[in-house]
Amino acid sequence: MVEAGGWFAGEIRETWPRATAQRYLAPNAMGRGTRAERDALLAEAEIALVPFPFPLDMRARAPRLKWVHQRPAGASNLRAGDLWDSDIVVTTSRGYAASLPMAEYVIASFLHFARGLHRAAEARFAQMFDVGAYRPVQLASKRACIVGAGGIGQEVGRLAAALGMRVVGTRRSTGGDLPAGFEEIRGPDGLYDLLGASDFIAVCCQWTPETEGLIGPKAFAAMKPGAVLVNVARGEIIDESALIDALAEDKLRGVALDVYVGEFEGPPDDRLWKDPRVLITPHVSGGADVAVRSRFMDVFCHNLEAYLAGKPLENVIDWARGY
Repeated sequence: MVEAGGWFAGEIRETWPRATAQRYLAPNAMGRGTRAERDALLAEAEIALVPFPFPLDMRARAPRLKWVHQRPAGASNLRAGDLWDSDIVVTTSRGYAASLPMAEYVIASFLHFARGLHRAAEARFAQMFDVGAYRPVQLASKRACIVGAGGIGQEVGRLAAALGMRVVGTRRSTGGDLPAGFEEIRGPDGLYDLLGASDFIAVCCQWTPETEGLIGPKAFAAMKPGAVLVNVARGEIIDESALIDALAEDKLRGVALDVYVGEFEGPPDDRLWKDPRVLITPHVSGGADVAVRSRFMDVFCHNLEAYLAGKPLENVIDWARGY
């Protein structure tokens, strides 16, 4: 086993967009060793545990590679590299991500707009209060729709229900028992009906061909006036042109985006960033003051035991499905 953390920083800086390198690499990180030494390391590798961002040409440089585990949960992170749709078995940490911190981010965003706290920033800059602008609403008894009731979405639902919210959601498979706190789970075809009955909406699903632009014109048309929308999944799941139109029509009370289209290339759309009803953060919803790395390692160690025993691995990406 070779601990190669940081070895490829220079390559990542050269091959990934500048915004990605600035966000994820230390300012002076340039890697370790020569290109030939790193090539030799990859040439011998049978298993690789990779973070984000990762070397984009791993498949081409690692002829013995049989299995790669990506520490993040989202499979879409891999689209940029040559592992996507390859013959390499790739697993993710789906279900082992920082689900609780991300769920707390969603609830914090619900409360931020429910209590009108975004108005406080406007008041500070204007140095004048507009009491009537706050229009506070109570979360208890309000309906929350979780788009993608997987590991993260279920944690959002559990916390929302603890606050007295009525929780519904969608997911690809609707069989089995309802997750804790949920009143109803429907398939993708029930999305618009649930949006029309919900006051708060959390996007927690994987980014796949089926979910790209999922929250688009039809979804915004279906939403109740004054709904609050939070996205902790991937920016591409929301059609940002449709979102900008919905904001122009004053359809939404507030929007919290921990992700946005093109977040690894540069800043968000100026029309979103300057809108006081839109709260944008740099993909930090999974952050916390407690260690969450062990959860990523749990699934890797479990899969390593299975791999050595010749047993099936957990969380293998289905390239056709997209996760």
